[in-house]
Amino acid sequence: MAVVNVTINGRVYDIACDDSQVSRVQSLGREVDAHAQHLLSSVGNVSDSRLLVMVGLLLADELSDAREQLTKLGEEVAAAADGDARLAKLIESLAQRIEGIATRLERA
Repeated sequence: MAVVNVTINGRVYDIACDDSQVSRVQSLGREVDAHAQHLLSSVGNVSDSRLLVMVGLLLADELSDAREQLTKLGEEVAAAADGDARLAKLIESLAQRIEGIATRLERA
């Protein structure tokens, strides 16, 4: 088990994680700090607890937007797959018609 030092708004927090997750936790910590710094530049100084709540809400909002986009993309993929299936049936029907025409022409 590794311990990662994550700095948020100038304060260091020790976070325990699996050894394989060290770089990910560091990266996530930098992302949280970037959001914190952005918020601080907008709202001014606030307490650490209030700042972390605001960052949490901001990240939750981003996650909610991402989930909505993922749902929409899933619906679009499903619609495209349905369209592909209908197109495949249409192509198969046309192929059968062409084969029928070719058979009639061979007999003539």
